[in-house]
Amino acid sequence: MHNSILHTKTKPKSDKLSMKKLLLFIFTLLSLAFQNGLNKTDKKKLFFENEYLRNNYSATSNSFLFEFLDQYDLNDNLLTGNPSKAVNDFHQSFNFLMIKQSYALSYNNSKGCSNWVSWHLTTSWKGNAKRCNCFASDKELPNNFYKVSTKDYTKTGFDRGHLCPSEDRDLNDEFNAETFLMTNMIPQSPNLNRITWVALENYCRKLMDNGNELYIITGGYGTGGTGSKGYTEKIGNGHIYVPSHCWKIIVVLPLGNNDLQRITNNTRVIAVDIPNNQEVKSMPWYSYRTTINEIEEKTGYDFLNKVPDYIQRHLEGFTDNKNINDE
Repeated sequence: MHNSILHTKTKPKSDKLSMKKLLLFIFTLLSLAFQNGLNKTDKKKLFFENEYLRNNYSATSNSFLFEFLDQYDLNDNLLTGNPSKAVNDFHQSFNFLMIKQSYALSYNNSKGCSNWVSWHLTTSWKGNAKRCNCFASDKELPNNFYKVSTKDYTKTGFDRGHLCPSEDRDLNDEFNAETFLMTNMIPQSPNLNRITWVALENYCRKLMDNGNELYIITGGYGTGGTGSKGYTEKIGNGHIYVPSHCWKIIVVLPLGNNDLQRITNNTRVIAVDIPNNQEVKSMPWYSYRTTINEIEEKTGYDFLNKVPDYIQRHLEGFTDNKNINDE
């Protein structure tokens, strides 16, 4: 994951850090990482409360900094791996890596949406910020990329479906607004977005409230979905592909530290593969559970690739069968 970033041909516009600023960034990180008596959640909160770190976090495409952030549980939105080996190179417009403050993503310019979005859900991301509803084009995309706007979805019969949910990022207004960037949207049928998908999102936050932290990655595959105006393959004057299915993979861990090392054969992993149509509401989200192997076959991605191979193979072949109604 990190080596590919090191050899990028272009960098985010805010990555033009002078050596002085780079050293200051590292020093600030060190002073935070080695504070005694702080657990991972406390460090995360202090990290985001530090204005200098917050303003420069998304700029750090340097391999060393990524490794440092990973080591101290500060860059955890890609903890389980980069499934498509996305890189921050505008020539790779079909698999363009973007590191946001509150999530990471692989953007596909040819489809007008992300291949996947990955994030960490824990109470350290939660607060009282109000839902901003401030949908906006992503200005951090390269100049030669098409910038999807909210009007591209207008009167199409499809919702602007959040990949990383707004309610997962309400620690402050800045993080919440980031979830409304159009790179975090995918065309979803209204019944999928407003009923089935939101029920799964609520369940994830219920797991969080019960003392867990979750590593989540989600996206879509296939071409053509059925919205409120019928079957459609493209919207936005052909700039945005409508997926036939939306998938999500959720790794559930009790709160703790050294998360990657705590993923074992007994770790609960939930994978769902849900059709993008209006009939989807006829069954609850948990009826669409499947294996990671099935989603890998449909997408071509390699999930959990930072987990030891023998654990990865075990977890990816198992379908979660927990009785949701008993929780």
